[in-house]
Amino acid sequence: MEYTTGAPSWRLVLRRALGGLRPRRKGQRQRGWSVAVPLIGLAAGLLFTTSATTADGTALRDDRRPQLAELIADKRSRLEDREQKAADLRRAVDQDAARLADVDEPVKQARERADAMRAGAGFTALRGPGLTVSLNDSPQRTTGTGTDAPENDDLVVHQGDVQAVVNALWAGGAEAMAIMDVRVISTSAVRCVGNTLLLHGQVFSPPFKITAIGEPTAMHRALESAEGVQQFRVAVADFGLGYQETVERNVTVRAYDGSSDLRSAEVTD
Repeated sequence: MEYTTGAPSWRLVLRRALGGLRPRRKGQRQRGWSVAVPLIGLAAGLLFTTSATTADGTALRDDRRPQLAELIADKRSRLEDREQKAADLRRAVDQDAARLADVDEPVKQARERADAMRAGAGFTALRGPGLTVSLNDSPQRTTGTGTDAPENDDLVVHQGDVQAVVNALWAGGAEAMAIMDVRVISTSAVRCVGNTLLLHGQVFSPPFKITAIGEPTAMHRALESAEGVQQFRVAVADFGLGYQETVERNVTVRAYDGSSDLRSAEVTD
């Protein structure tokens, strides 16, 4: 005799039903069939129920197959379109690269000329012998009494004094220049606000240090002969302003790192 737990499987029910078909004694045959028929019906019902559950209440034939095929065809069409666009873009890039190859040599030459001018324009650092000039306000204070008493303007460094030194150094053959360690280029403008110096948006207080790279002796002679520098040296003797020249054996002038845009210019006679 077989034992099982839970609900009997349809196979077990069917096997039991078929087992009831064993030959029996002559008087018991009709009774065996009367028992087997209901069991066979029960097994068939269990089989149909299992099939319905497996199909989850839907037809075993998938009606969505045509929709899936249409979706796949649409995706394939889009993929082909994108591949075609990518191929077109690759061809365009190759054509542009070929055109650039034809003008590569002129571009290379233009870049070499621009690089050669960077040093002269102040966009590269420069190192070498030179001269440093320092200008400082006078330590004296005005008293306001007497005809020979100095005024406030006599005791401070002015914009014209700084410009006179800068121009003399350029005239003496300076190759690069910095004021307060800020690189001076062709568009640099020196401005004084009170007793402070304004250069490239930065404000500096005295003493004002001007460093130039070049032949020190030639630049010293240019300073000696410059009229504006001579006038400042007279004020140095009369009012105690500061003036000092220092020969530099090996000094570095940093590269200019600000804007190079020229916003305005004026032609002078």
